[in-house]
Amino acid sequence: MKYIALIAVIAIILLQFSGAVPQSSVGGPMTLALVFFAAVLAVAIHEAWSNKRGVLGWIVNIAVSFVGAFVAAELGNLIFEPILLLFPVKGTLAASGHPLLYVLLAGMTLLSVLGSWIALQIVNRWR
Repeated sequence: MKYIALIAVIAIILLQFSGAVPQSSVGGPMTLALVFFAAVLAVAIHEAWSNKRGVLGWIVNIAVSFVGAFVAAELGNLIFEPILLLFPVKGTLAASGHPLLYVLLAGMTLLSVLGSWIALQIVNRWR
């Protein structure tokens, strides 16, 4: 899980830093969401593979992993929104290229992966 989180954070930072994330209204968030979803899917597959789950276990892992990531993303939104208000940024954060953008992207990626992993651990206690 540590390696998946590290690779996801590096991918998000490199995408944003290289300018590969479009600044359009939909394209940028969709590009970032693709990396988030890939990381969450990798966590679910890794857990299912390492515990030798059956077909139903794989399906449950993927569903639970995505639910955990969405819940963690909402909690992350509650955490990071006040932080964003502390730093005055002219225009949008994505367009400004402020260093806080990279910190928030890395934080949201880590929270999504962590939420996915925690949800899988909760379900594993019930199995």
